[in-house]
Amino acid sequence: MDEAPANEMSFLDHLEDLRWHLIRATAAILITGTLAFIFKDFVFGIILGPKYLDFPTYRFLCKAATFIGVNTNFCGDELPFMIQNRTMAGQFSAHIWTSITAGLVVSFPYVIYEFWKFISPGLYDNERKNARGFIIISSLLFFLGVLFGYYVVSPLSINFLGTYQVADIVENQIDLGSYIGLVRASVLASGLIFELPIIIYFLTKVGLVTPEFLKKYRKYALVLVLILSAIITPPDIASQIIVSIPVLILYQVSIYISKVVIRNQQKKENANV
Repeated sequence: MDEAPANEMSFLDHLEDLRWHLIRATAAILITGTLAFIFKDFVFGIILGPKYLDFPTYRFLCKAATFIGVNTNFCGDELPFMIQNRTMAGQFSAHIWTSITAGLVVSFPYVIYEFWKFISPGLYDNERKNARGFIIISSLLFFLGVLFGYYVVSPLSINFLGTYQVADIVENQIDLGSYIGLVRASVLASGLIFELPIIIYFLTKVGLVTPEFLKKYRKYALVLVLILSAIITPPDIASQIIVSIPVLILYQVSIYISKVVIRNQQKKENANV
């Protein structure tokens, strides 16, 4: 028989414990964010990468388009727009918030570790053992999502929106905050979307989701995925399809994970009868 959580804590004790977990997680973000602030040339070199057409994604798409004989704007040296700053504190503010975002991304495994340390005392021994790889898997999925957002969503969005014109007389002069905001939103949104299997795992554990439920509403999930893809990508069909494919794969993986969780719970119930 599984042992229940050992330490009983009052509500105020839980709040105090949560406060220290949040303090340590915040400290990790600030420390890594400070390092990102110091090495700004490296960080902004990464962020400004999709501005130039020698970016790996553009080179791949340029070669693919050339191979099949299709005209494309993925080939060249630089996208035809200028990034500018129009406020006194604009560059400094962009530097600060970009450093904090970089700190969050880099320290994500430790933030998840602090979250796990907070919830794990309330789990049974077998639940802790079954979720032993939670930190590694969730961090891996998050970083895969970040890479997908940076190498797929960001360049597609920047290339489309940066070259789009309603008239030749209207030039694109993109504000620094707008550019960084697009990259940040693409990266963080993709990172969180890739956490779908982890979310489904916990929702299944608490009984809010079943494999049958996920299968029944699969067609609605498809529509939701397409809407979500339209939000985080430029409004062209090719980009939306590229983004929606991995999300749909993650949804199918989530169904399988939900099946495994339900099967393990049923085996446990049968063993206890």
